[in-house]
Amino acid sequence: MRSIMRSLLSSSRENLKDNVHKIVSVLNDFTEKRLIVQGTIFHGHLIKKGVSSQKHIAVKLLVMYLKSGKPNEINQMLKEFDGFNLVVHNCLITANLEGGKLDEARRLFEEMPERNEVSWTIIISGLLRSGRVEEAIWYFERNPCQNLFSWTAVISGLVQNGLSFKAMMLFLEMLQSGLMPNAVTFTSIIRACGELGDFNLGMSVLGLIVKVGFEHNLSVSNSLITFNLRLDDTVSARTIFDRMQSRDVVSWTAILDMHVQMGELAEARRVFNEMPERNEVSWSTMISRYSQSGDAAEAVNLFTRMVQQGFKPNKSCFASVISALASLEASVMGRIVHGHILKIGMERDAFIGSTLVDLYCKCGSTKDGRVAFNSILEKNVVCWNSMVSGYSLNNQLEEAKELFSMIPQKDNVSWNSLITGYLEYEKFDEVFEVFGDMLLSGEQPSKSTFSSVLCACASLASLERGKNSHGKAIKLGFHADIFVDTALLDMYAKSGDVESAKKIFKRMPKHNEISWTAMIQGLAENGFAEEALAVFEECERTKSISPNELLILAVLFACSHCGLVDKGLHYFNSMEKVYNIQPNNRHYTCVVDMLSRSGRLSEAEKFILDMPCEPEVQAWAALLSGCKTYRNEKMAERVAEKISELAEKHPEGYVLLSNVYASAGRWLDVLRMRKQMKEKGLRKSGGCSWIEVRNQPHFFYSRDGSHNESTEIYSVLELMSSEMLLTSTVPCFEG
Repeated sequence: MRSIMRSLLSSSRENLKDNVHKIVSVLNDFTEKRLIVQGTIFHGHLIKKGVSSQKHIAVKLLVMYLKSGKPNEINQMLKEFDGFNLVVHNCLITANLEGGKLDEARRLFEEMPERNEVSWTIIISGLLRSGRVEEAIWYFERNPCQNLFSWTAVISGLVQNGLSFKAMMLFLEMLQSGLMPNAVTFTSIIRACGELGDFNLGMSVLGLIVKVGFEHNLSVSNSLITFNLRLDDTVSARTIFDRMQSRDVVSWTAILDMHVQMGELAEARRVFNEMPERNEVSWSTMISRYSQSGDAAEAVNLFTRMVQQGFKPNKSCFASVISALASLEASVMGRIVHGHILKIGMERDAFIGSTLVDLYCKCGSTKDGRVAFNSILEKNVVCWNSMVSGYSLNNQLEEAKELFSMIPQKDNVSWNSLITGYLEYEKFDEVFEVFGDMLLSGEQPSKSTFSSVLCACASLASLERGKNSHGKAIKLGFHADIFVDTALLDMYAKSGDVESAKKIFKRMPKHNEISWTAMIQGLAENGFAEEALAVFEECERTKSISPNELLILAVLFACSHCGLVDKGLHYFNSMEKVYNIQPNNRHYTCVVDMLSRSGRLSEAEKFILDMPCEPEVQAWAALLSGCKTYRNEKMAERVAEKISELAEKHPEGYVLLSNVYASAGRWLDVLRMRKQMKEKGLRKSGGCSWIEVRNQPHFFYSRDGSHNESTEIYSVLELMSSEMLLTSTVPCFEG
């Protein structure tokens, strides 16, 4: 463009007159790119050359100043036109409509001594764009210059305003008047068919498109793809795309979005890679899908490439990449993206603000999360929920509770955010308290709520509360939900009611990995290990799921607890070969425990030493327990020494050794361990047991007399102990 300007400015006045179209092209470029400073300088040169008053040039200069909102320059340009000028008046009406000055535009239109079809189309289209449908229709009905363009303007405007049925009626009137549609008309009317969800009507329009010869038109083909996708006819959409003689970025993006909506991420990526050109929408679509599907790293990678290639992310794109960064806990890059958002002034938006809150809280900085929260101008419930969840996630439960009480209008997620926080940090009483408040408020619990509450019941082995929650779930219609049923199954199993757990499992219409795992684990933990393995074999026979690492871990646990060592080793050795699962530390530890329990100590020790990863302290502890059971003191010394070494890296080793020494009666070693723990600031949590009486759990900690009936309880215990001792010392005579 600069070379063209230099060439024009060095030309004589006569040559400039011959290059009016080039000057107009340069002025159009200035207008589109809002380069008002350069445009004003160029205008000055045109004045010097004496060509600024040329009709076409003057109009383009006026349009440039109108688009830039320069009142002084506009008034100066209007003086260039002697008397009424139809083109100038049309330009003024357009500028006022685009600037939202609808009444001024109408006044200018009404004052026009003469109008052409452009004048009528401008006023009708402008009013429709602003949602003033009735006024637009009023002008259209009085338009003496009705032609294809004015009909199309009204039809398109009605569709944009969501009045597809009215647009269709007008389209039929247009056909009856003898006018044939153009590409823009067809594009709008196909969109109307999609909005109405009328397949037959769409097929009728398609017949007319073929008859008139627009079936290969680019914009018409794009609208047909969108129409078919709206009706979930992906086959027809793909067929149209494949038959298109030429495609643009809209065509490619539509097909890309189709594969994304179908969950075909690999195919969507293939289409994305094949796209000859991309726009912000295609980039945002892929970034969003990767973020939602759990591949946060690829979402961030695509975002980086997008920015490097000069594309400007939109609101949706920023939200997706921030969510991805939150999943990765990438605070440094998160702050960089936040800085860019601040620069363009988008941080006050509720959609962006809530994702920023989530980012900082997941990175452990609730302080920065609160700053992002406070900067949001109009907070919706999602913003409030994000901040409550952030506090809950970081164990700032008092702050979460305080903010929760300030939410103007709570929804289900608000309550669940607080309940989940209490559950995560084992504040089970608070879980039940908030759940009770939720019910009293009239808010209906969701399946997520019941899953959390039932998990709290399972953690406390509170059968009565669990049954109570089960009743509420049935009453609210959640008894056939796979997530609630799995939580119920787990609760009954952990509360010792295996029969109820089995009943829940059997009546479930379908099972997933979690429900199979919960049933197998529940049976094994309650001493029904062989039955647990039978359930796993049933799972394999049905082939309803592919076993995952947690399911195999439950199977190994069952084998360990019923002494089926060879079977357990078979399942362990099948993990990679059959199930394509890489064993982790917990699987290795379970095998060590299995071998140690059965007395195969040398095999267990060799297994630990051959492990491809560093063994857990628990693996050595399992072996040490086996050494104690089978009285292998020599190996026990080696294992204890190894645990002592690991204790430097893994402090729980001190606790394990202390317990082992105590059970062996080696009190000097216990004192030595306790001393080392004290020096390193480690504390062993006291033993705890509890019993539930009348829906109220009672907790008893080692060396603790805080229970309000502890005196009476310990008196009864002493009486029972003395009775037991007396019974054991009285000789029994058989007569």
